[in-house]
Amino acid sequence: MNRTIHILFVTTLLSLFFECTGTRPDLLGVKSERLADCPQTPNCISSFASPTDKEHYRSPVPYKKPLKDAYLVLKGKLEVSSRTKIIQENPNYIYAEFTSRIMRYVDDVEFYFDEKNKLLHFRSASRLGKSDLGVNRNRIELILKDLEI
Repeated sequence: MNRTIHILFVTTLLSLFFECTGTRPDLLGVKSERLADCPQTPNCISSFASPTDKEHYRSPVPYKKPLKDAYLVLKGKLEVSSRTKIIQENPNYIYAEFTSRIMRYVDDVEFYFDEKNKLLHFRSASRLGKSDLGVNRNRIELILKDLEI
């Protein structure tokens, strides 16, 4: 029994030293004016999911400001978010990685400004695992809260 506890302790300790980043997905980005679909796992939220899919769907956010101004407001909010790194930017798209504090799990978060419909779309998904205990949904809600675009 002592040996099992020791192995478990060492494994846990080693996992704290090594990041659980996973591999950056190749499905990211805007394709045909859409972000990628969520996987079947509950660790994803997207404004492009079906509104009947309560697990993955959250409505997009309308914006009134000119695209450039709305973009800068969102980017500013992301830049002050802890453990966040903006990876890619285009005039109407931002892709950022959010890293969890302890286990260093990485979530891929995308924002797409649909200029034609004046809607801010998003997708936030965990790279690893199945459940995220609502982390991606909470993150999106926090970012969108009081977002004046």
